[in-house]
Amino acid sequence: MRLPLLALLASLAVVVGCGSSGAAGDRAKAEAATRAAEQVGAIVRFGGDWKTDFTRHTVPLREFQSGGPGKDGIPALDHPTFVKTDRVRFLNAREPVIELVLGSQARAYPLQILIWHEIVNDRIGHTPVAVTFCPLCNTAIAFDRRVGGRTLSFGTTGNLRNSDLVMYDRQTESWWQQFGGDGVVGRYAGRRLRQVPVRIVAWREFLRAHPHGLVLSQSTGYSKPYGSNPYVGYDDVSSPPFFPVKNGNDQRLPPKERVVFIARSREAVAISLTTLVKRRRIDVSVAAHELVIRFRPGVSSALDRRAIAEGRDVGEVSVSEGGRPVAFTEPFWFAVAAFRPDVKIVR
Repeated sequence: MRLPLLALLASLAVVVGCGSSGAAGDRAKAEAATRAAEQVGAIVRFGGDWKTDFTRHTVPLREFQSGGPGKDGIPALDHPTFVKTDRVRFLNAREPVIELVLGSQARAYPLQILIWHEIVNDRIGHTPVAVTFCPLCNTAIAFDRRVGGRTLSFGTTGNLRNSDLVMYDRQTESWWQQFGGDGVVGRYAGRRLRQVPVRIVAWREFLRAHPHGLVLSQSTGYSKPYGSNPYVGYDDVSSPPFFPVKNGNDQRLPPKERVVFIARSREAVAISLTTLVKRRRIDVSVAAHELVIRFRPGVSSALDRRAIAEGRDVGEVSVSEGGRPVAFTEPFWFAVAAFRPDVKIVR
């Protein structure tokens, strides 16, 4: 039994055993005992090495489940190294990379690396960012790591909610949902990370657009089979996710249909890739934002064949407003149905 859990058990014994004065004291003692018991129960369930305040949460704790590896079992990259584009020899032309552009700087984060690490804590200029990829939901999302004037760094909890990555910050050990960037447990429950626009493009497209850009190196300090996909065949459009999700019976689209998901204020829209492939361009209005969504072929799926470079062509998407890129994601439909069942589907 770890020290934090021993300390909590001791505090619970003190609360239960201490005296009280009147009804108000009894209520206070009961509330304190309930909070302490909830904290102890959560630590027992999720492992005894958490400093998280489990008494603060915006979603029921029962919705979290183990994904297999424990805390930091999937290691985030905290000290990423980069190479210049002209020195890259490990990427195939159609291989998918996350493109992140801030000011005059452009960086590529290959999915062949992110699929094994899921989080990269990086800094571009003066902006600290977390570049994330959840292979189970196909969500590539980047966040500004600053919250309330504090810069956070993120790791993996080893837990999932609706089959989506649950991150934690190392400063307070609050838990964050990767889909949407919401703080869901701990000190930062109720806060939201600001998304930074990114998109998945082919390596050759990044090289063409950013010949002086930087690429996340395979020299990560870890021995991983970069270039291989541990989720062979996972993106079969009709197959269910590995783990239970809310609204799993939502049949508006097949479970693994890739969609373009855009949320602004309280409005959200989803455009299926099947529709976008046919039309190539779709204009939509979301919360008074006039957006242009475009598609073109030429990007391999990271979740199809054993070798990512050999994955089938799923194409690339861009979303812009007034010619400027905006934040969006390309999740599987089941994730949207779970987290945003109120979404409007554009057909």
